[in-house]
Amino acid sequence: MLDEYNFSKGVPGKYAARYSKGSNVVVLDPDVVKVFSNAHEVNRALRGLADIIQSKAKRVG
Repeated sequence: MLDEYNFSKGVPGKYAARYSKGSNVVVLDPDVVKVFSNAHEVNRALRGLADIIQSKAKRVG
């Protein structure tokens, strides 16, 4: 690590509880970020798409 990195005010385990519940990190392409500016919007859109996919799969299978 470089000397200019200062972690003296860091809090150990600050996000441990959140990550222990399960977390996936997804990197969005810049053009997608222009449409979906936060996690709530992305999740809402993906849930809608998942519903469509699941309903079509039920009709076919």
